[in-house]
Amino acid sequence: MSLYRDLAPESDIIKNMKQIVSSGMWSGGIGTLTTFFTGSAQSSSNGQYYYDVYKTDPASDNEAEVQFAVTYGHVEGSGSSGNVGTATGNRSTAAIAGQFAGVLLGPGTSKFTFTPSKIKKDFYAISINRNRIREKVDPGNWELKLIKGGKTTHLIDDSGATTNPSVGSGGRVFNIVSGSIAGGTAVIKTAAASETSTGAPGIFYPDLGIFILNADWLDAAGNLAIATSKTEGSVSPHGNNAQKLLDAIDDGASFASRREENISSTHYFCRVNNKEFNFSTNPTFFTGSDGSFTIPSFFKDPKTYITTVGLYNKSNELLAVAKLSKPLLKSYAREAIIKVKLDF
Repeated sequence: MSLYRDLAPESDIIKNMKQIVSSGMWSGGIGTLTTFFTGSAQSSSNGQYYYDVYKTDPASDNEAEVQFAVTYGHVEGSGSSGNVGTATGNRSTAAIAGQFAGVLLGPGTSKFTFTPSKIKKDFYAISINRNRIREKVDPGNWELKLIKGGKTTHLIDDSGATTNPSVGSGGRVFNIVSGSIAGGTAVIKTAAASETSTGAPGIFYPDLGIFILNADWLDAAGNLAIATSKTEGSVSPHGNNAQKLLDAIDDGASFASRREENISSTHYFCRVNNKEFNFSTNPTFFTGSDGSFTIPSFFKDPKTYITTVGLYNKSNELLAVAKLSKPLLKSYAREAIIKVKLDF
């Protein structure tokens, strides 16, 4: 028999319970991406601007999902075809530089500054797909492995080295440094402030899922040499620098990262007293002729099994349904408290 039971706000409902949840960032909830694919159609059309990177090959997997994008920007358009004042070429790297500067830097600022105070005209960028990060990338819980020219580089952030991160137009900002999290704790190989020659390897914006990489540092560190063909000219060929970074990521075959979410929950304590919910309108509960119990032993001792809890508003409109992991026996001799948790 159906029965509605009012929930008492002061004792049965607990609102606004906060919980921080960390999970693998890539498709399927995995924490480390080891395979990297691009689409042939996108490479031929948008490749001069950016490359979308997939976990599986989109040519053979119709459900392949974009994990992140890789691009290269230069404030003067170097590394792309075309020049200021010419009709030939699209100066794609200048467009990329302007886009990221507009999102991440303050008004009137077009160039990124890498610790300690190294202002650069060009950069590489990795932008995580929004569906992957959900709320934000978990600082201190990612590591990117690059291999180029026989040299290996591991990049992490220095969030564990500071309790007071700077905050800019793109939210919180951390330095990208060489190091590893393989041991479970971030180990910095070289602090950002010590990179006095080229500046730190990069800048990390966890709230936007954007990694800005210092092209000069990548050129110098470990002979990676992935930022070539920067010369701008009216008809110069496109340098395809984004592909060079993508090749280093592919050869490294390891991009570990986790995402972090603040989950707000409401807990509903649904109390089932001994004299409630002991009957059912299921046709197998009664006979079809005289309404007696199908199972004679139910007389004066009926038994039911609770499988579902529905939450209704004051107009008796069903708002949410919760399924129990297994049926719960209910009788006059048994009471229960079923906790329903709603996350949002």
